[in-house]
Amino acid sequence: MILGDHRVLVDLNHPMDISIPLQNGADNPTCYFSDHPEFSPVVQGDFIGSVIKGGPCNHRRISLAPHGNGTHTECYGHLSPDPDITINKCLKNYHFMATVVSVQPREAGNGDLVLSWKDVEGVTGGQFTEALIIRTLPNTTGKLTRQYSGTNPPYLETGFGKQLVDHQVMHLLVDLPSIDKEVDNGELLNHRDFWNYPHNPRADCTITELIFVPDSIADGKYLLNLQISSIESDACPSKPVLYNLIAS
Repeated sequence: MILGDHRVLVDLNHPMDISIPLQNGADNPTCYFSDHPEFSPVVQGDFIGSVIKGGPCNHRRISLAPHGNGTHTECYGHLSPDPDITINKCLKNYHFMATVVSVQPREAGNGDLVLSWKDVEGVTGGQFTEALIIRTLPNTTGKLTRQYSGTNPPYLETGFGKQLVDHQVMHLLVDLPSIDKEVDNGELLNHRDFWNYPHNPRADCTITELIFVPDSIADGKYLLNLQISSIESDACPSKPVLYNLIAS
């Protein structure tokens, strides 16, 4: 495979999914006071889209809020009043060299837990790829169903977004509900800095939140396949998948 200026050999037989599967009900991570996803059968006249309820087939309506329910990928349309700026229009390449790092949040002066750029830079040795994938420590399976609303979860320290731009990181993936503080008076400084919005938006750059990187995946470099739904919205449910590099 030729990726940018690199020729890489990839093991495509062993994909590693780092998304969180969405399911009906409360057994999903939620944030920003979103309702839980709801899967309900379509009912029309005598027809019911549920085999278990006597219908001929399953035909379900799914209700969810991408930013609040599970793994999702967003573009700078998250900040823009223009409805035509959508993730489906902004993301047109889907394979990237990626680096996985594991970082422990630190307690800031205000008592919040934040991820430090210095710590991330330290574990990468200052070497960055197109995509950066951050696994926070401790890494527990509780992340698969955690209810984040109103808990002030960890976030990235101020200035982190600018550092990502300076180091030419185009795609950021985190296992947090947001890269900014849960309640920040609507500033979203890291989002704005990362997308360089509104001055000269980095339209082809994305942020993916609420991933889960199992401990079986070691820190290091991988091929990332960032899969999204073809939905014309600022964000949509997504499925980032990693592949081991055999040679690069």
